[in-house]
Amino acid sequence: DVLVCSTGVIGQQINIGAIEAGMARLCEGISKDGNVSAREAIMTTDTKYKEVAVETMIGGKKVTVGTMAKGSGMIHINMGTMLGFITTDCAISPAMLQAALSESVERTYNCVSVDGDTSTNDTLIALANGLAGNKMISSKNADWKAFVEALDAVNTEMAKKIAGDGEGATHLIECNVCGAKNDEVARNLAKSIISSSLVKAAFFGKDANWGRILCAMGYSGELFTQSGTSVFFDSGAGEIEVFHKGVPLDFDEPKAKEILGETEVRIRVELEDGKGKGTAWGCDLTYDYVKINGDYRT
Repeated sequence: DVLVCSTGVIGQQINIGAIEAGMARLCEGISKDGNVSAREAIMTTDTKYKEVAVETMIGGKKVTVGTMAKGSGMIHINMGTMLGFITTDCAISPAMLQAALSESVERTYNCVSVDGDTSTNDTLIALANGLAGNKMISSKNADWKAFVEALDAVNTEMAKKIAGDGEGATHLIECNVCGAKNDEVARNLAKSIISSSLVKAAFFGKDANWGRILCAMGYSGELFTQSGTSVFFDSGAGEIEVFHKGVPLDFDEPKAKEILGETEVRIRVELEDGKGKGTAWGCDLTYDYVKINGDYRT
């Protein structure tokens, strides 16, 4: 079977002749190290290749889950212009593999936004060959949960790599929401925050503009209690609270700027509405993003 995936300029036809001409050479070059060439061949505006793998024990057998992906622009909730390829040697039925993938995607790839645009093409494929020799997973038992945990690990790391390598990006932004009514509400709030163009622009300027975060939460469609809402920023340079239980704080602006100057920065929103928690990932919006997309075809 051949699974066809593509991205590129919308409406531009693929040169099938070039693909056909290279098929024989590609088949001859298949090897255990072929991932190195593949991870680079699928890159478009990506500046870094994206690849990760984990090992775990399932039913007394070592199981490996690995993935490679591409994606830097037109990345938004529902994956956008992302191509992802997951392989595992786990023995798992097609139905249980699909269930695991669908569940994991909601917590990972569907919680990423680079620019708010989704494209006409995106693909995520999971392949399992069963060579690990574990007992076939055919129900949502303990082994299935262990597999989902491994799948979540690689997908979470890949989601962060995609967000951090957004077109023109200088910051990876992680948003954690806790204390929401439930996990779905928390994820939706986090996704709304990292999808906001104004929040992204603020991070580019190292501006601790908590008002834009509250604004994005407000138009998310989810209910939360403002008087129980607190907002923090943190990174390798420290942590600072800027909004406490519905009240703006007179915080140290230079310290906040230092914290937001790190490559990886985090927003933490604490609510008092329940035990729900969720995470989403994004990046800043920069001049280079406009340059890249302003002359994408020309």
